[in-house]
Amino acid sequence: MTRPVARLHSTVLDCPDPDLLARFYQELLGYQVHHSDDGWVSIADPADRSPRLSFQRVDNYQAPTWPQGRRPQQFHLDLLVDDLVAAHDGALAAGASPLAGVVLHEDEKFQVYADPAGHPFCLIQQANPEPTGPAPTG
Repeated sequence: MTRPVARLHSTVLDCPDPDLLARFYQELLGYQVHHSDDGWVSIADPADRSPRLSFQRVDNYQAPTWPQGRRPQQFHLDLLVDDLVAAHDGALAAGASPLAGVVLHEDEKFQVYADPAGHPFCLIQQANPEPTGPAPTG
């Protein structure tokens, strides 16, 4: 394997109101503000400050249309959850809008939403999630 050229630092979403969108994703992910100034907010997991999710003000912003249309989505975030029903309720309370019903796909189920700026994202519950911690020793 060759040495990578770069490491992911931040994923940046264009939006009309970076503070509003940052608060939405803070509520969904439990992240905290890492940096904020006029027209830009970055949030990060408090336990691991990188990579970040950032929000950039764009004048005359137009939300993507999903799944196709004049401004089709160009990417979306997939967010893992333990309980899709509870996560659905939390996403709606935070300001998400459902774009499609629950879809079953192989060993997971997911639902597509729009964030307050109209970016599509998925909440995904895996049937058999991979362990996230260190491998057991012994």
